Amino acid sequence: MAVRVAVVDGHTLTRYGLASLIAQHEDLAIVAETGSMAEAVRMVETTLPDVVTVDVALPDGDGLGLARELRDRFPELGIVVLTSRGEDDVLFRALEAGVSAFVPKTAPAGEVLAAIRHAAVAASSFTATGLAPALARRRDGSRVALSPREREVLQLLAEGMSVPGIARTMYLCPSTAKTYVARLYEKLAVSNRAQALMAGLREGLLDRPAGASA
Repeated sequence: MAVRVAVVDGHTLTRYGLASLIAQHEDLAIVAETGSMAEAVRMVETTLPDVVTVDVALPDGDGLGLARELRDRFPELGIVVLTSRGEDDVLFRALEAGVSAFVPKTAPAGEVLAAIRHAAVAASSFTATGLAPALARRRDGSRVALSPREREVLQLLAEGMSVPGIARTMYLCPSTAKTYVARLYEKLAVSNRAQALMAGLREGLLDRPAGASA
């Protein structure tokens, strides 16, 4: 069965070109398209696509805001963000919005199609060309100074490990592990694991976000 794709892009020619590209492939099928953020959520609700492509810059709103709303409403939906803006902060905002893939509009057609196919089977796994270099640049420019032990704690938190698990992995007593986590939260100015991971990504302190691929 073909992957059902909906397209959200405010530029008519771009939207038409993407729809035409997708229609050329038997394993993909266009089920809807719109140039409006206001219409996008209703379109997804009524057509139930497997994947939606979203332009970052929409005429009536923020495409990344739309992507976050779609992720909240449709957890299994594959979301591919297309952008003409290549800044690292846009990439990380896409990651934080929970999208499946982030692709520059200047990318080869094969890369766009690969992102759509990835999103269809791994909606919760983020992929983006240039993710690893962006992480490296963010890490080099980090404003938060963590000790090697605190970095290790942050990475273990990103891998889903509990405080007792961190204690065992790092050969610490549970109270010491709790102290490391508390100190880490204090340095990052956060109050829980999810906030710590987002701060770690923003500051470039994580080697790679859990479930992400380059």
